[in-house]
Amino acid sequence: MRCVIARFPFDLTKSGVLESMKGVKPEQVIGASVIIGRRTYPIKQVGQVITRQDRRDFSAGEVLRAMTQLGFTCPGLPCNAAPKRVASPFQQASTMLGAPATV
Repeated sequence: MRCVIARFPFDLTKSGVLESMKGVKPEQVIGASVIIGRRTYPIKQVGQVITRQDRRDFSAGEVLRAMTQLGFTCPGLPCNAAPKRVASPFQQASTMLGAPATV
């Protein structure tokens, strides 16, 4: 799968990621993470290993997106969570005035 991380294109495969992470000891997970094999790794650690870039050069979101597209499990991500619709200030004001709101 072709993906862009920190403005650089990468051709990643699930087996390639598994091979790259083989023998890498997971650091303590504080934020976003990904399960590779039977281990849970911080997403930034995985990004650093597979891209060979400094962790400051890419976002966790870029690596999370790539890992989920490859089929890895990323704990803590909401599954199929739809964003809530929020009424605009106009809709809120019209509701307060007694007019029916259309959302």
